[in-house]
Amino acid sequence: MISEPAEEALERIWACLEEKDEDFISEELQSYDQQILKELKDLNLIEYRDQEIFLTSKGFEEAKSVIRRHRLAEKLLHDVLGLSGEDMETAACNFEHILGGELEESICTLLSHPEKCPHGKPIPPCECVHEGKCACTVAVKEIIEKSVLPLNNLDKGQRGEIVYVKTNKKENLNKILSIGLLPGRKVKILQNYPSYVFQMEHTQVAIDRELAQSIYVGNIEDEN
Repeated sequence: MISEPAEEALERIWACLEEKDEDFISEELQSYDQQILKELKDLNLIEYRDQEIFLTSKGFEEAKSVIRRHRLAEKLLHDVLGLSGEDMETAACNFEHILGGELEESICTLLSHPEKCPHGKPIPPCECVHEGKCACTVAVKEIIEKSVLPLNNLDKGQRGEIVYVKTNKKENLNKILSIGLLPGRKVKILQNYPSYVFQMEHTQVAIDRELAQSIYVGNIEDEN
């Protein structure tokens, strides 16, 4: 596991690479605490050549991953929660360290695979690229073509997997996020009148019709 200070060092290095200021990378790294440099060296993320410091290929990929998570966090906080400026940056710095794996890709899918952060800087694409497109997008498209329905169209006892969320109302998206209704979560309908009640893992959730219409479910199965 890489520490938060080491991740922040990699984030700054990536910014130097974007600015095509490669000569500054070594200078930037040398300004960090020796303990951070030792950690990066022990993890094979940096190497020393002719008394200068360079990213290894593994370090390059790790730096790209860190900056992707940070900019996805910025995009989520800006577009969904309405944060900006220093508040957004502080929250993104905290959030990026817990953002990873399925959660990272779920948020990417939820935000329709954004290409740029709120500052206009590119968000590195995920590694699963298929014919020049994010494989997550391709997978979602394939599921949609098979059968995807808004949650309010499901019958009692049916189960499925949340594929995407579609709403133009910020307050509705905030509610959906606060409940944790992210793509990939599995749900089972327990009641569809007067409100929609469903099981999600070990929790029962009740929502109104408007929210249910915004949540699209695929891989639908009938109760056995």
